[in-house]
Amino acid sequence: MEVAFIGLGSMGLPIARNVLKQGHSMTVYNRTRERSEILVAEGARISPTPSGAVASAEIVFTMLSDDTAVSDIVFGTNGIVESPSLHVSLSAISVDLAKRLDQSQKNYLSCPVFGRPEAAAAAQLLLVAAGKPDRVQRVQSILEKLGRKLFVVGEEPWQANAIKIAGNFTIAAMLETLAEALALVRKSGIDPHTFLEIVGTNLFRSPVYENYGRAMADGKFSPAGFKMHLGLKDIRLALAAADGAQTPMPLASLLHDQFLSGVARGHGELDWCALAKVIADDAGVPY
Repeated sequence: MEVAFIGLGSMGLPIARNVLKQGHSMTVYNRTRERSEILVAEGARISPTPSGAVASAEIVFTMLSDDTAVSDIVFGTNGIVESPSLHVSLSAISVDLAKRLDQSQKNYLSCPVFGRPEAAAAAQLLLVAAGKPDRVQRVQSILEKLGRKLFVVGEEPWQANAIKIAGNFTIAAMLETLAEALALVRKSGIDPHTFLEIVGTNLFRSPVYENYGRAMADGKFSPAGFKMHLGLKDIRLALAAADGAQTPMPLASLLHDQFLSGVARGHGELDWCALAKVIADDAGVPY
């Protein structure tokens, strides 16, 4: 199958590589050409423009950082808005933009993903798709090989984005809980790893508590799997979605201020679990 892939960042590159491994013919575009060149040795072709990348593609995947980046690729100069290709957006974007994309493009499908770069590389993502059934069927076999489970949640593409936004809000709330608890434990003179063994292994069984908790206890916030400034972006998406749905989310307002504080302190490029650093500083037990 002829495939285009646009956006080869920390998540896009391993996902594109796994699509290539399935034997598809691929043309790639990335704003920074060096990222595209990584895949040339693996059989990909490079296009100098987004529109060129999708010229002969049956399916185009986009994996981009935010609404602005997606809007530029779709609606900007040399954008893909007029392409008849099935556009599968893997990005974490707003509900409003997902609705606009569906209204503006001939074939659109939302399929945001849960997982860090290492999960993407190992094809262990969770994928959440929403769109017309025939569109899901066209790309289902590719998507199922990119992760450990594909969920199809509805026929309106924006519904998948609502789940992604709610899911990332839930993770952020767990990070806040861990960060506050670890600050208390550390200030009480207790080894945070002991606390995590009790809570993260025996009381709650969750990759969030186990993996992020270990990073927090070790003070290992770099390299970032998901940067704090992107976490702030996702909390803003949650607040916007909540406003549109007339759904109070008071905890999201707290998380917005906490992540904004972290970015303001210069931690925007650290992993978003560096929220522990923000709260530890406030508690007087800095890392």
